[in-house]
Formats: sequence, C-alpha cells, structure tokens
Amino acid sequence: MSACSAYNDEKGGSSNTGEPEYGHDPASGGIFSSDYKRHDDLKEMLDSNKDSLKLEAMKRIVAMIARGKNASDLFPAVVKNVACKNIEVKKLVYVYLVRYAEEQQDLALLSISTFQRGLKDPNQLIRASALRVLSSIRVTIIVPIMMLAIKEAASDMSPYVRKTAAHAIPKLYSLDPDQKDQLIEVIEKLLADKTTLVAGSVVMAFEEVCPERIDLIHKNYRKLCNLLIDVEEWGQVVIINMLTRYARTQFLNPNHNESLLEESAEKAFYGSDEEETEEKDEKEEVAALAKRKPYVMDPDHRLLLRNTKPLLQSRNAAVVMAVAQLYFHLAPKAEVGVIAKAQVRLMRSHSEVQYVVLQNVATMSIKRRGMFEPYLKSFYIRSTDPTQIKVLKLEVLTNLANETNISTILREFQTYIKSMDKDFVAASIQAIGRCATNIGEVRDTCLNGLVQLLSNRDELVVAESVVVIKKLLQMQPAQHSDIIKHMAKLTDNIQVPMARASILWLIGEYCEHVPKIAPDVLRKMAKSFTNEEDIVKLQIINLAAKLYLTNSKQTKLLTQYVLNLAKYDQNYDIRDRARFIRQLIVPTEKSGVLSKYAKKLFLALKPAPVFESPFKDRDHFQLGSLSHLLNAKATGYQELPAWPGMAPDPSVRNVEVPEWTKCSSREKRKEKVEKPFYSDSEGESGPTESADSESELPSEMESGGGSESEEGGSGSGSEESDEGSESGKEKKKKPEKIKVRKTLPESAESELSGEEEKRKRKERKASSESSSEEEEESSSESSSSESESEEESESEPETKKKKKISLSKPVPKQPKKEISLLDLDDFIPTPSPQVTPINNIVSNSLATDLQGLSLTDSALSPTMISPSFSSVKTYELLHRITGEGLAVEYCFSRQPYSLDPHMVAVQIQFSNNTDTEAKSLRIQEPKLMSGMRMQEFPEIEVLAPGETVTVVMGIDFCDSTQAANFQLCTQTRKFYVSIQPPVGELMMPVFMSENEFKKEQGHLMGMNEINEKLTMGEKCQSDHAIVQRVTSAANLSRVPCGSDREYRFAAKTVASGSLVLVTVVTKEGMAAQLTVNCEKMVIGTMLVKDILQALSQ
Repeated sequence: MSACSAYNDEKGGSSNTGEPEYGHDPASGGIFSSDYKRHDDLKEMLDSNKDSLKLEAMKRIVAMIARGKNASDLFPAVVKNVACKNIEVKKLVYVYLVRYAEEQQDLALLSISTFQRGLKDPNQLIRASALRVLSSIRVTIIVPIMMLAIKEAASDMSPYVRKTAAHAIPKLYSLDPDQKDQLIEVIEKLLADKTTLVAGSVVMAFEEVCPERIDLIHKNYRKLCNLLIDVEEWGQVVIINMLTRYARTQFLNPNHNESLLEESAEKAFYGSDEEETEEKDEKEEVAALAKRKPYVMDPDHRLLLRNTKPLLQSRNAAVVMAVAQLYFHLAPKAEVGVIAKAQVRLMRSHSEVQYVVLQNVATMSIKRRGMFEPYLKSFYIRSTDPTQIKVLKLEVLTNLANETNISTILREFQTYIKSMDKDFVAASIQAIGRCATNIGEVRDTCLNGLVQLLSNRDELVVAESVVVIKKLLQMQPAQHSDIIKHMAKLTDNIQVPMARASILWLIGEYCEHVPKIAPDVLRKMAKSFTNEEDIVKLQIINLAAKLYLTNSKQTKLLTQYVLNLAKYDQNYDIRDRARFIRQLIVPTEKSGVLSKYAKKLFLALKPAPVFESPFKDRDHFQLGSLSHLLNAKATGYQELPAWPGMAPDPSVRNVEVPEWTKCSSREKRKEKVEKPFYSDSEGESGPTESADSESELPSEMESGGGSESEEGGSGSGSEESDEGSESGKEKKKKPEKIKVRKTLPESAESELSGEEEKRKRKERKASSESSSEEEEESSSESSSSESESEEESESEPETKKKKKISLSKPVPKQPKKEISLLDLDDFIPTPSPQVTPINNIVSNSLATDLQGLSLTDSALSPTMISPSFSSVKTYELLHRITGEGLAVEYCFSRQPYSLDPHMVAVQIQFSNNTDTEAKSLRIQEPKLMSGMRMQEFPEIEVLAPGETVTVVMGIDFCDSTQAANFQLCTQTRKFYVSIQPPVGELMMPVFMSENEFKKEQGHLMGMNEINEKLTMGEKCQSDHAIVQRVTSAANLSRVPCGSDREYRFAAKTVASGSLVLVTVVTKEGMAAQLTVNCEKMVIGTMLVKDILQALSQ
C-alpha cells in the first residue's frame, strides 16, 4: 500500500483526498498509459463556447502551474481565449501568459493587439494584467509599444495599475537600456504618487534604473518617510535601504563631533597636568575644538530615525534587519542600542534567518560591544543548532568577552569542547585562543587549559590546540619552555599535518630553550621525511637550517641529509627551498653576501600573531546585504557613500508651492467624475503635502503620517477636513484662470504661512531642542491659520458666497455619475476585493513555487548562453535537485556529427548522484519548430550510483537559435528540458585562401554585410588573444592575411552551408572595426553582437 501511495505522489496525484491530477484521465492506468493524448480534455474545454467550461479549464491549468507542472504545450489553446468577454477567464489567461510569454514569444506576439486593447479595459485588474503580459514578452521589436503602455499606466486612475507600471520599468530597462531617459521621466512622475501601494514598487524601479539620480528623491524624501509605516513589507525594505544611502550623502555624521570632543577633552586634561612645554599650534587646535559648535541633527535626519523605529516591531525579519542596519549606519551612538533587542528576538526564528541576523550581530558587536552585553545568554549555544549557527554564536560571544564576563564565557567554552561536532570543537578552541590574546588576565589560565587538551583522545582537538598554543607561546616564549618540551614529545603521536608543522616551527623558533630535545626531533623527522606532507617537509627544512646555525656540531650531517632528500623531492617548492637554504647557510666560494646574514634572516624575532575576528572589516559593506554576507562585492551592489564633510543644502527637500498646486490632467479628470469623493479626500491632500514639506511635523500628524497621505489627512482635525471639503467644492465652481493662491484650500495656506514663520524662527534660533521646536511650531501654526483665514474672509467675499451656494446645494447628480469601486482605489489604501485573489494568492504563490522549477527557463536564460572564452562551455540541462539526483549537462563539441553532416553535435553527460541505479535513460516527444530535426542518442539501460556517462546526439537547428524541447525520461520519471544553441555553434569552420575569401566577400555586400566599430578590451592586445576571443565566440577558422592589423575568419552554417565571413581590423589605440558578411542576415546580426561582446571585455 505504501509503495502504491508513493507512486501516486510521484505522479502528482493526491492519494489522501482521492483527487485525480488535473489534465489527466482519472481512469487511465498509471504504468501503461501513453502520453500522446495529454491535456486533450483541457484543450476541448478551452475550445468550447461555454464560459463555465473555459473557466474550469483555466483554473485547472493555473493549479498545475502552481504545483510546478509544465503547461507550456497548452499555450496555443490558452492564447486563443485572450479576447474572451468573461472577466474571470481573461484574468486567468493573463496569469498563464505572464508565466509562458517569454518562452513562446512568437505566439504571444500574435496576440499583442489584444493586450493593447486590454490596457484600455474598464477593469483595473485586466489593465494591470495586460501590462504585465506585455512586459513579459522580451522582444526588442515591441519596445516602443511597451514604453507607450508604461507611460499610460503611470497616469492611470488605479494605484494597482500604477504599481504594475512601476514593476514593468526594470523589465523594459533590462531589455533596452537605451530607454533610460524616458523611463527616468516615468519614475519621477511615479515618485510623486501619494499612495502607499505604489511607493515601494517605484523605489525598486528607481534602484534598478537610476540609483545615482539622488536629485529625484529630494522632493519626495519627507513623503516617503511618512508613508513608510503603511507601505507593504517588501516595499519597506527597499525604501529603507535606499533612504540609508540617501541619508549618508545628505546629512552629517552624528558621531563625528562626539569623537573630536572626546579627543579635545583628553588633550586639555593632560595638558593641564604637564609642564607648559606644548607647542603653540597644539594649543590653538585644542581651543578650536573646544569652540566647535555642538552637533545639531538635521530635522530630516531625525524624521527618518523616528519614522523607522516602530518598524523594529515588524513581523517580517527583513524589515527589522533593514531598520537595524539603518540605525547602525546613521544613528548617534546613544540611540543605536534600541536595535539590539529586536535582533535578539529574530534569533528565535528559523535557522536561515538566525544565520543572517548573527552575521550582522557579529559585525556590530565589534564596534558596539556594549549594545549586546545585556543579552549575552541569548548567544549561548544549543545542542540543536546547526554548525554554521554555532560558529557564528561563538564569534559573537568572543567579541562580547571582557574582564567581567570572561569566566562565564570560558566555562561555556569548556563544555563546548566535549561536543561531537568536530568543526564546532575546532572553532571553540580558536575562540579560547582569541579570548586569551584579547584579555591578558586569563592568558595563563587559557594556556594551561589548552595544554590539558593535548592529552585528549581526539586527534583533531589536540591538533587544533597545538596550532592555538603555538600562537599564544609567541607572546611569552621564555616563560613556557616546559610547554615546548611537552609538545616536542607529541610529534610521535600527532598525525595532522598542520599540527606537526606548528610543533616543528615552535621547536625551531625557540631551539635555544630546548637545546637537547631539538636535535633529537630533527633526527626523528629526517627518518620519516619522505612520507610527510609538503607543509611538514618545509618546516623540517626550516628546523634543520635553524639548528645548523645554532648547533652545527650536532646537526651538520643531519642537515645535509635532509637537504639532499629535499633536493630530489617531487614538489618543486621543496626542491627550490632546499637549494636556496643550502646556498644561504653553507658558505662556499660561490655563495654571495647574503650568507653572512643567514643568522639574522632565520633567527630574527617574529612579531606575535594578532587574533582578529573575520568580521573586523566587514562593516564597510552595507549590513544585511548579500555582499556583507559573502564578504565580497556582489553584482549590482551599491557602495555605502561616505559621510559628507560639509552639510549639503537642506532646502532641496522643501516642496515649493506651485509644484503641488498645479492640477495635473489626471486630477482634472477626477474632478469631472467624482464630486463627493474628491471633496472628502483629494481636497485635503494640500495640508498633508505641506506637512510633508515641513522640516519637522507636529506629533499628532506624524503618528499617522502614512495614513494621512493616502486617506487625505484623517487625523488632522474636523475643522481642517471641513475646510478641505469646502475648498474642494469651490474648485469646481471657479474658472480655470483663477490665480494659484485662490485655488489653495485655506488650511493649506495656513500651513504655508506657518512654515514661513518657522523658517525665520529657525534662522534666529538654530541650536534649540527639536522637541521644544515642535511644540512652538504647532502653536504658531494654529494662530497663523486663524489670522490667515480672517484675511481670506475679508479679501475674498465672492469666494465665500460661492462656497455658501455650493454648501447649501444637495448632491442630486451623484446617482447619474456611476462611480465604480475601482475609482475608490485612488483614495482607499486597501485594495478592492477583486484585487485580492490575483495579487495576493496567485502571483505570490507563482513567484515562490515556480522559482527554479522551470527547466526551460534555465536553459533559455540569456546568462546561460553568453559566449565564453574557454574552448568548450558546459550548460546545465537538468539540475540534480530538480532531477531527483540525476544531473545532466551538455556542451557543443564542435565536431562533425557522424550520422548526419547537417546536424550540430551535442555532447550530453549524465551523472547519477543517488544511491540507486537510474534505468532506461532516453529521449521522448521532441517538440521542434518546423524544419528542425533531432537524432536521439541510444538508450542508456543502466547508470550505476555515482557513475557518469557521456553520449552524443545530433540536432538540426535549421540555422536558427530556437530551442529544441524534449522529454528526458528515466524508468520512473519524465523531465521537460530544452537545448538552445548560441549562434556561434550553428556553424562549422571552412578553410580558404586569402583570394577566395576576398572573392566570396565581394559576393556578400550590401544587405549581407554588417559593419560595427568597437573598442578593444584591455586583454585583447595580442594577436593570439584576438583570435582566441573570436574563435571562442563562434566556431570559425582563421584565414591567412597579408596585413598585420587585419584578422579574417570563415565558416559555413551547418544546416544550409551558407558562408559566414568575419573580418576584424585594428586601428590606432584600442579602436577596431568588425565586419560580418553572411547570406542569412539574422545570423550575421546575432554573430556581430556575440563577437563584439567577446572583444570588448
């Protein structure tokens, strides 16, 4: 029964619920069922006239995709329904197309007019889905259409569509980087968006396309800070990381003055005690530092720290880590402590999260040790922790060790040494060594403890102890000659090479402390010299040299014997070392001046090694980034900028009046459609934005800053909302030519006057406390708003009359203007119920479930087929995880295929990484484009565990780079895979003379010739390098040429035999010209691109 259920699970059926697998005939027998009628039932349902059947079919197909099944063969049947009238069907069709549009580009292009119509659909979900599909078709020919669609969507009424437009921007940028300038305009427009739904996505697009354009953030900085609390979690992570880098360029270092003041205080203190012999310039420096103004934090800097602090309580570990790194990089020392508790809380999470958190804590604990000391016990190691977590916790405990807690920590380490985990034990011994070097009081205790470990039964413990003791003894060798003697006796027992080498180094270095034992150790080592590891042999030679120099009577013959053995060793390092040392220590007529200084060279005092944490210099990477985790700069990583020396102008973040009072065309459209909704929410956007533009907010507005900006400042009081609604109604009555001042809501004007007063007060009183400033500002704003409203009432009686008229009128026309639920999305932060199923369930599950499962994606991805410079590049056909232990790789061998000269030979290597035999490896159901052919390899009957076998198959790609799709089958499983050739592998070399080349080139002029100028890469200077780069990019042969600056290559396509001629002419400097002549223009164009890339690298 268990075998049966296992088989059902493997086939994808659910044996528990009795539910048959979608798309299969439930009655068909599992073993003998043929697959030729696969998905026929779904195709029939999709072709039917009933929407209910189509909907059921689409649900099944999307369910298949969500479970990782391949549904690409249904593409033609699904794409026909893209124009279906039923909205539910259309939504699911779009979900399917987003998944497969990139693979089936030709068929997707046929439906492009339907997607364009979808962009005008009244349903926001259809508009967003149409744009998502359009941006998923990665063909350069439709770039203008995509650009137009993104621009339209960026002005859409629905924030969900605007969010999708933001997601499409990086896709278009990666497809065609030349569109950068136009995309920056769209990003600038979307950055001004006030909805939380869009904020995270547009900042992500900004980071991908133009992270250097900090000027785009200035005007939106305060708004982003206030929206942060209400943005979705992943948006919060992106915005926080971006604002961290922004703050490093715009604000001063809050800890800079602190350190300077500490230094000046120390200098002044010691100066008063000493005699008055200090130089004048030192006194002047002290005076200047004392006079230095105390650091006053920029209000915008404070705004960022205050608005991110509540996010330390987020349920998302990534958000907490983002805030933690922001505080570490930006906050004053006194305030950084708040992040410690949040990070300790994250350590109760999964081991993966713990690993990342501990990496960051290890870095922080070097600079800010006191921050984590109260939580010392949280870093104690549990027996259930994985090794990598244990090692990181050890690192943190070692960083936190000081005179007060060292006894507790050493007791912990003592128990860790008894662990069964060998790597962990080794790390524990190293940690004891580090504690001993850092805290002098416990050095002897640690050394005695480590010496006791030398009698341990476990060889690895002894070996690691020896290595650590060697480093500790270098600090005070004279006091510990007994330990050196004890370690000399261990050479008979210890077999670990590193430990043996450490003992020999110690004896050689301190041979004067053990004059009787050292020659005997050399005698024993000389016996076993030929059987030792290389690292030990080098130390034996060193020991012999040092003893020859200090005790030549006893060791002269031994040294000569060891040097003779080393002279004929297999390792050239050891042979070279022996020759070098013989010339240095044994004086002869030929030996140079150096032999006089042999003693000084060998017996010089060596500085004691410094035990340093591997995390010491990691803080130059932004915490929480992949580069910090790997301790190496990852692709796409943006450096954390250095703090500026002088404070940049803070006024760049002030939002000017005209910018937010001018009505955009979108707002005018809204006014026409919706009166009551506009007056309730959009009318109040004035006060909210002006509040954002202020340097510091009143506490009431700040607590709900994010919600105000979306919902129209609901927390700003009833009076303000009344005034906002009045002004909103007033706007519709007034003609368009009224001055800007009159279109402002009164409350907004009052805010403005308050802001002006506040600026003046700041100039007069720069160094006052931020909290008192807030209170004064809030009171001044209220008083200024009253006076402003009085002025308004006197100066504009007509306006008041109009207001009264509009207020007295009821709203009878509301039912006539039908307001759909979609229009509310501009004002309500939560998406409408229609959004939820697609956005939250399907898209998220697809993103996670399908990641890494699609085999065709991995084979088709451009990174896999980028040209390489090695002779044969290997590509992955089936990953061992996806293939359940069976790994398959392929390469283009560039050899003629023996069975058919018109086919490209593809060499395939199977590796069985499982414990069981893989049987009956073969190809089934090749799905090829018209004209393509495939010659399958003979079936591999059995592949034993751990074995690797290589076979060759032939594919006629018909002179195109279209992928050959097929099923790779074993006895029990089927895997969908595909092979896509680089254009350079579609040809075979042709040998011709210079005259023949010129003659053929003359026939292939005009449309068949492509010329490109290029700049050679630094490594492409020699003839050999240029030829190697070109022949690596494509299977070409060199044609002889009379000119030194010209290189010619020739080949013909495997399928049709069309000639391909390549000429590279180098010019002055690094410039060059590439010419490709080919009958097939598509092949010529693609080949030019590949060779350009190869030569310019």
